[in-house]
Amino acid sequence: MTRFLTTTLLCVAAGAALAKDPGYIGAVEVVRGSGDGADMARGTVFVDANRNSKRDAGEAGLAGVQVSNGREVVLTGDDGSYQLPAYDDMNLMVTKPAGYVTPVSADMVPQFAYIHKVAGSPDLRFGGIAATGPLPEAVNFPMIEDPAGDAFNCLVFGDAQAYTNREIGYVRDTAGQMLATADLSDTECLIFAGDVMGDDLSLYPRFKSIIAVGQTPQYFVGGNHDIDFDAEDDKDSFDTFRREWGPEYYSFDIGNVHFVGLDNVRYPCNGVDPHPFCATDANHTYNGVITGRQLEWLANDLANVPEDKLIVMTAHIPFQTFTDNTAAKHQTDNLDALVAVLGDRPVLGLAGHTHTTENIEKGEHFDGWAENTNLGPAPFHQIVTGALSGSWWAGDLNAQGVPHGTQRLGSPRGYYRLDFDGSDYVDTYRTFHTHEDQQFHASFNTPRFRGWAERLIAYRDLYGRSFDQTPPVVRRDLGDMLMLTSEDLAGGTWLAVNVWNGSAKSVVFAAINGGDAMQAERTQSGTGEEKLRGPEFADPLAMAIQATQSSVAARSVDGGDDTAGYTTWQGVEWQGEPGPFQGWMLTNNSHHLWRLDLPTDLPVGTHTVEITVTDRHDRVFRDTIAFEVVEELPNLEWQAEFWE
Repeated sequence: MTRFLTTTLLCVAAGAALAKDPGYIGAVEVVRGSGDGADMARGTVFVDANRNSKRDAGEAGLAGVQVSNGREVVLTGDDGSYQLPAYDDMNLMVTKPAGYVTPVSADMVPQFAYIHKVAGSPDLRFGGIAATGPLPEAVNFPMIEDPAGDAFNCLVFGDAQAYTNREIGYVRDTAGQMLATADLSDTECLIFAGDVMGDDLSLYPRFKSIIAVGQTPQYFVGGNHDIDFDAEDDKDSFDTFRREWGPEYYSFDIGNVHFVGLDNVRYPCNGVDPHPFCATDANHTYNGVITGRQLEWLANDLANVPEDKLIVMTAHIPFQTFTDNTAAKHQTDNLDALVAVLGDRPVLGLAGHTHTTENIEKGEHFDGWAENTNLGPAPFHQIVTGALSGSWWAGDLNAQGVPHGTQRLGSPRGYYRLDFDGSDYVDTYRTFHTHEDQQFHASFNTPRFRGWAERLIAYRDLYGRSFDQTPPVVRRDLGDMLMLTSEDLAGGTWLAVNVWNGSAKSVVFAAINGGDAMQAERTQSGTGEEKLRGPEFADPLAMAIQATQSSVAARSVDGGDDTAGYTTWQGVEWQGEPGPFQGWMLTNNSHHLWRLDLPTDLPVGTHTVEITVTDRHDRVFRDTIAFEVVEELPNLEWQAEFWE
């Protein structure tokens, strides 16, 4: 009852989503009969004229549609029939062609596959897949015609990573609320780049129900927090995910775009991959790699896709990342093998995992990539999509009653919208609380900030994840960040502009007091250099927001320990003094930060700086900041001397 009440309330509160056709509700047709147990998978892809998910007399087959067992790929014959080798553990799946749609479940999950696992999963905490028994006599894939053309959009979400029902509520209050009220008339798919859950896979149904309010098909890839941690072999590690969402890798077409979902999370990697963290005597963990079976499937899949068609490829672990540029575990080991399959096709790669926004242009390059992905310069355009959860739902509540979760490279929590027109696309980062035209924030990096940041970073380095010590500084110790002293200017002060979806093609200008526009410089050039980190390369505003997390100190008479602070990850309780985010979550580096040094001779008084950002699509975004220059900082608190 609660599940349906949640969806109903969101719909009633909205109106926009209610107006959208819920689509074609149905399922794959599984035919049991005397042919069960055959050694070949057979069936038909057909036009389901009466939408009952069954192939009735007179319903035509669809020719030339791709069907796969997860390795081989065949095209249906003139009558829509197919035949494939069968495996005891496989995803029998169809690639939805452009101009058609497969059925969706009541929760808007596309039904394009039959999950076949003869013996079922081993005994798993969250159940996995029940034994399917022998191969059915036939597996038929129903479809109906789709009026969507070549111009459409898809919304892309990184890690929701909800560990608890409380955090599922935050999903409802952000993504659910947005989907309930947004105009989704041109939205053809919602893509989730993994870590849908935070280890507790029993929460999948509630999440599914909330996202279904958008009445738009949802496509998922699994993340390292979507796995069955008690699986002893990688072939079983996504079984609960497969039961709830479908295949862990797959493809589908909309317009002139070929979408591919990939599984690049190997768990456990122990004894398989040649990394110290994958050693046989180490705790079971994951690694970023694409299996040989998947690469074989992808080569077979792409053999039927025109060379000039755009490939939009989603995986959880980034193909390459600035955030974890020197880490093997958090990038794709065998990116070179993937690129060999892709060839020279136009490709957009999407990923999650790092809880950051990264817009990586083709040819861009950072230290560590060659060693950890077997490629240096980026072989195709890549977007790390940020996280629905931001920094793991950390931080005090914002105006929407949700933790602000300011992300590691300084972007606010959000998601991407991809607008397609044929094989062209425009990528836009959206937050849950700002207008679409707001694409950056700005602050000043002063000597005062740098001294404050050094103490904050040193404290977090010393005390790790604990909150049992009073921090040396909090946000208020910074004073007024838009009040600069003459000493600040003389000691080196610069404007720091964080462009949330900024890339190497972005251009940033600033004009002080209506004067000539001056070009800012990106702090990371993306030409193979090491990551630059520390107070000089920090985002002052983001760090100030991340510096004081008061929610950890919350305690009540009624709740005691039960409601003190808050709980995240696998039951980790954050309680104690109101300190900063974890050290690795602080924005002391960013590859989408621009710097412009201020003149040292700005006179005392109030000034303005107009900031203009031009993005990779030549769109222009502007904002103006008012700031003050003073000889010395005034008392910012209550002036008690006038009342004594």
